[in-house]
Amino acid sequence: MKILYFAWLRERVGTGEEDVTLPDGISTLAGLIAWLRTRSPGHEAAFAAGKLVRAAVNQDFATPDAHVANGDEVAFFPPVTGG
Repeated sequence: MKILYFAWLRERVGTGEEDVTLPDGISTLAGLIAWLRTRSPGHEAAFAAGKLVRAAVNQDFATPDAHVANGDEVAFFPPVTGG
């Protein structure tokens, strides 16, 4: 699975992307986030903002109950505004 981090999430994690293998039992975006938070203090800091973090799975906006699997691309980013 390729994980992409944008804006301040990238700064906190310390990288713009990483390749990971999902541990057994993780199949949702919420589970992925919970697992990522345990990987380092930077990951914990990045996801401490909770609902301020948005996600896309395979370039489609995703909710916490979205299915994730090895081979997916998951991107995390702050809320986006336009106008």
